[in-house]
Amino acid sequence: AYSKTVVFFTSNPCCFLAALWPVVAVEVHTSREVDAVNGTNLRLKCTFSSSSPISQHLSVTWNFQPEDLGSHEPVFYYLKEPYKLSAGRFKERVTWDGNIERNDVSIVIWNLQPTDNGTFTCQVKNPPDVDGTIGEVRLRVVQKVHFSEIHFLAVAIGSACVLMIIVVTVVIICRHHQKKAQEKRIKVADTELREKENLKIREEKEASPLED
Repeated sequence: AYSKTVVFFTSNPCCFLAALWPVVAVEVHTSREVDAVNGTNLRLKCTFSSSSPISQHLSVTWNFQPEDLGSHEPVFYYLKEPYKLSAGRFKERVTWDGNIERNDVSIVIWNLQPTDNGTFTCQVKNPPDVDGTIGEVRLRVVQKVHFSEIHFLAVAIGSACVLMIIVVTVVIICRHHQKKAQEKRIKVADTELREKENLKIREEKEASPLED
């Protein structure tokens, strides 16, 4: 009897490596949604975890998709060092704020604009961990309140507080004066009553000798 051994050959070495080692992946963690005020700066936090040690070939890719679901736009790229964009809406508006040793690949976007509304994606590749989740952050830029509006609101609240204090003070003063006036009337009435009683006693004393 003869036994046969069938050997499969493949021209793709990745398939052969995948058969020898289990598939590993990078997990990326970001905030789901973020609100920020127009004209301010925002730190987009992104962290990752990997089953492999941090590689010298670790790469970080930040992209952006506008709210109108247009094409993805590059935001930031890192490979051994940060790379600045040479064009695009985020040119000279994005800086690196991460720490690879702490698994932090965050960035800072400066001077937010309403056109920055959309979804930012953060992808990390740490060979051999090159697959995994892609973090997404939905950014909503809200209009900042103008100084005139804040000033008007502060004046309105301050005026209302002052008016309330004045009303309370007037009420307290009026009640105090009413109480004083009532006490004075009671005192005058008591004095008049005592004078009448004394007068009556004197009249009775003066009338007593005449009766005798």
